[in-house]
Amino acid sequence: MTNQKTNSGGLAASFRDPSGFLFSRGGVLYRQVNRAYEGDYTRLMESGLYERLVKAGYLIPHVEANRVAPANDASPKGDAAFKIIQPERVPFISYPYEWSFGQLKSAALATLTIQKRALKADMSLKDASAYNMQFVRGKAMLIDTLSFEIYQEGQPWVAYKQFCQHFLAPLALMALKDVRLSQLLRVYIDGVPLDLASELLPTKTRFNFGLLTHIHVHAGAQKKYAGEEVKSRGGSMSRQAMTGLIESLESTIQKLDWTPRGTEWGNYYDITNYSDAAFEHKKQLVGEWSARLKPALTWDLGANNGAFSRVAGANSGFVVSFDIDPAAVEQNYRQMKNDKTENLLPLLLDLTNPSPAIGWANRERDSFGGRGPTDLVLALAVIHHLAISNNVPLPQLADFFAETGKWLVIEFVPKQDSQTQKLLVSRQDIFPDYTREGFESAFKEKFTMREAVKIRESERVLYLMERK
Repeated sequence: MTNQKTNSGGLAASFRDPSGFLFSRGGVLYRQVNRAYEGDYTRLMESGLYERLVKAGYLIPHVEANRVAPANDASPKGDAAFKIIQPERVPFISYPYEWSFGQLKSAALATLTIQKRALKADMSLKDASAYNMQFVRGKAMLIDTLSFEIYQEGQPWVAYKQFCQHFLAPLALMALKDVRLSQLLRVYIDGVPLDLASELLPTKTRFNFGLLTHIHVHAGAQKKYAGEEVKSRGGSMSRQAMTGLIESLESTIQKLDWTPRGTEWGNYYDITNYSDAAFEHKKQLVGEWSARLKPALTWDLGANNGAFSRVAGANSGFVVSFDIDPAAVEQNYRQMKNDKTENLLPLLLDLTNPSPAIGWANRERDSFGGRGPTDLVLALAVIHHLAISNNVPLPQLADFFAETGKWLVIEFVPKQDSQTQKLLVSRQDIFPDYTREGFESAFKEKFTMREAVKIRESERVLYLMERK
């Protein structure tokens, strides 16, 4: 069984919402709907909006549960509870700073589609947080059932600023400045400040009506009214005007694009030293071993464009396909969408600096490790980068992988391999223990080696290991 923390759905972050909160009981995830949200919840369910959004794949489904016996402070709060619902579990919780450009764009457009459909049911999104979106069955889906409120005629869209900070600003920066600026979302948990985005974006964006309106002018208005009372900058917005606002945001985002190129690993499999026979043998072994194990959750660390993630995915409940390269992750996501693969999630991850726990008390967003351990880890053609490029000793690598998953499929790439030789060209060889014998000695401290197979037409060895 996978660790339930991997799909808790932001349990620790839900304390901010007066409408309700998530809690777990006996490994089952629940959401309390507070009495303060009774009217909005009733409208959501009776209007048919919930049913339509679930059917279209835009909203996580739930069932209404019987009362759950209180056990601690994270339990239902007595009289405050209107209903207890049990949402479908998300296979793996990911965060916007781990998404590719295409993933963030998909989540943004899905949010706007949800808002347009909500308006037709006389409701509106009161939250437009990127953290409320997750990728389920291959689609960007809203997981916060309590994000809706009854629409009040004339009321502006209260989530407009949040949407611009969580979606539009980072997408514009990624498309028009540098794709790596998505990592600002890791620093600014409430979204990229619009004044910062305005300063960083190229001057030409001031001649783009959408970006001028929603970022530059919006940032100026925030600055202008920052010191005034909220009531003095109130205003009204008709339903027609709100629809126009949503359509303008939609058009602006649809025009933003980023082509995955110019990065180190974007075309890795085109320049690798694998022969066709070696590549196919490696796929065969990964397929056979994953079929034997049938893991519920697989993590592919250093997945590149996900070729081996897909092989493991044929025998896994769900595969999270991590890579450090934005171009590789984008290519992986585009292929996933094109093939309509439902049990694969490409994500951006630097193994030498993985996603930390962030937010209030470092508990709102889980760290990479905090979302594990997993059932099966693939570490293919990655150990030489960690041990040689990043000077991580083999015993520490063994410790890391033992903490990460129960089963490990890992590829040892020896010094005589041309890819390892490239890493040693510009530096002194200070790695006397980086040998097959040294590797096995370090990993035997934490793992039982079940199989070791030399890959055909290669000096590389593929291992199947089980954590002790």
